[in-house]
Amino acid sequence: MLRKYWKLLFGFFLVVLFTGFYANKDIYFEISKNIDLFGKVYKEVTLNYVDEIDLEEFMKTGIQGMLNSLDPYTVFIDDSKKDEIELITNGKYAGVGISVAVRGDKVIISEVFDGYAAQKQGIHTGDVLVGVSNVAISPNNYEQISSLIKGEPGTTVDMTIVRNNEQDTINFNIVREEISVKNLAYYGFYPKNSNNVYLKLIGFSRSAGEEVRQALKELESQKRIESIVLDLRNNPGGLLDAAVQICEKFLDKDQIIVSTRGRDASKEKRYYSDENPIMSREKLIVLVNDGSASASEIVAGAIQDHDRGLIIGTKTFGKGLVQTISNLGYNTQLKITTAKYYTPSGRCIQKIDYSSRNHVISKADTIVAARFLTDNSREVFSAGGITPDSTIEFEIESGLTQELFAQGMFFRFADYYTANNEDIKLSSLNNDELISEFQKFLSKEKFVYKSDAEKEIDKLYDEAKNKKLSADVFIDLNRIKTQFGSLNNNEIKIYRDEILSEIRSEIALKINGFNGKTEELLNGDKQFQAAFNIASNNELFKKLLNSK
Repeated sequence: MLRKYWKLLFGFFLVVLFTGFYANKDIYFEISKNIDLFGKVYKEVTLNYVDEIDLEEFMKTGIQGMLNSLDPYTVFIDDSKKDEIELITNGKYAGVGISVAVRGDKVIISEVFDGYAAQKQGIHTGDVLVGVSNVAISPNNYEQISSLIKGEPGTTVDMTIVRNNEQDTINFNIVREEISVKNLAYYGFYPKNSNNVYLKLIGFSRSAGEEVRQALKELESQKRIESIVLDLRNNPGGLLDAAVQICEKFLDKDQIIVSTRGRDASKEKRYYSDENPIMSREKLIVLVNDGSASASEIVAGAIQDHDRGLIIGTKTFGKGLVQTISNLGYNTQLKITTAKYYTPSGRCIQKIDYSSRNHVISKADTIVAARFLTDNSREVFSAGGITPDSTIEFEIESGLTQELFAQGMFFRFADYYTANNEDIKLSSLNNDELISEFQKFLSKEKFVYKSDAEKEIDKLYDEAKNKKLSADVFIDLNRIKTQFGSLNNNEIKIYRDEILSEIRSEIALKINGFNGKTEELLNGDKQFQAAFNIASNNELFKKLLNSK
């Protein structure tokens, strides 16, 4: 066991050596000296510490301690995380074909993938997952669920779900199989009667580019495409090559998409579009927000810098670092930051400069904000993510709505409502009746909402009680609390549209699946509506692009 991890440690240092340490006449001596020192500390502690040491965990802790001094993207990957790498790179894993999510105090099946074992055996979106392989499931062990469900193809997993407002309990024994996760969660003409295509891209695994190509070809065969809204909101990224392939569908052949530079700036690698675009002239708008990162920012940056389309939404996450995965042996890998990437105009959009704040970096490549120009001479800036061409805020405004989400009330109401109303059609749902039914449901469930202000008043009340203040103080606090309670009762009216959108989208999920929920949410999506309106206005679109 000990020999195994000595080899791992030595292999780790070799990888670090050959993937980035600067070369000088003393480097080999310094590496040898520090490996020897690290080894002596490891040996002394494992043999002589007062309590027995877990050799493997102690070694992992040492490796992770070193990597923690760099950036959050340079990580050690052991056997337990190999499925995550497979999913990121190839979009595949062995499972049953479901996604799960927390809704209040329950874990629910949020999506059932078409054609896989879970769907074939009758698991439904909205089912509450209560057990996997004799392990009781709750939000408290949510992080454990993935490892319980995943396994080797051909093996089985026992799952217990409840449905129909927890009236029915059903046990399943499901055969695991290889699951290919779609990068393109939704594609279609939206609004339905328009010539605008909406693409919801949620990942960047190897198949992303081909999925987009096939989708656009299929839609083009139905009717003429005039505009495209590519939604990259909350897309955390993935493979750089996949980002390049997405860009190739829209940019002219031989246009530069992105470049990467490591420690040796002379070894810059440039990525160009190698194919003729399938959508070269149609109006293109890319939706982004602060959850759009990495590969999403490569796409947004290339589209923006070449003025191929407009970026709409809010500023992106700001991850301009490139990682490389190296095998270390013993089913372990090292994911290490080896370069920064640069958009076609030459800007690095990395927001946090980890090197400048880190004492282990001897020579930092400082990231600074600077001005650059797009092909049409529009100003863009480095550092801090991609700034949209038109900033449109869109987020939940009400604390009440957030609390309803947190307690799973929208999901639970949809489950209750669909179970008690057969043959529901979204188009025939009356919004006033829905709100009224929802309020009755909240009362039945004894839902209580306290605003931040009320919580602060409660603290003041406790403090006043501890300090034994006069009765007048409590009278004043109670009067203020009553006023806030009265305001809270009106919040459903104030934020009616916001709450209705969530109610209807959850009902749509129950009766029409993920596509139905997506379309229902788009009805109230301010950023999408802004994008569609701009795409529908030729003069405004050209003006924003500074195009003739």
